[in-house]
Amino acid sequence: MRVYTGGSFDLIHPGHVRFLNDCAKLAGPDGHVTVSLNTDEFIRSYKGHDPVMSWADRAAVLGALADVDDVIENTGGPDSKPAILRSYPDIIAIGTDWAARDYHAQMGFTAEWLDRLGITLVYLPLLAGHSSTALRERLGP
Repeated sequence: MRVYTGGSFDLIHPGHVRFLNDCAKLAGPDGHVTVSLNTDEFIRSYKGHDPVMSWADRAAVLGALADVDDVIENTGGPDSKPAILRSYPDIIAIGTDWAARDYHAQMGFTAEWLDRLGITLVYLPLLAGHSSTALRERLGP
């Protein structure tokens, strides 16, 4: 199976590591996990602040993780379709924090679009108490 996930992955923490491990389990032993990594510019426009780590640094850390096979640049910003089409996954994996939000609208696609491509959207549990936002807050201004 080919599994796709996307995000900023700034300040890698145990929650990220477990999430990516769960992606690798979904993919299976002969599978492939692709991470579509948000650009610094997109993070700035979406979150209102610069990432702590540059795109290149975040990509290097992700690429060094055993559960990640490929890191690609999210060139579409809020439109994830270009990155999804580059990796052509069987599964898109996202965290359960998106279960109560309109993930489809946020990523610029519809459930029908995913169905036409044969892509399944899977929600993976998050590791409670871990987030890049919390780490940023602990670091202070």
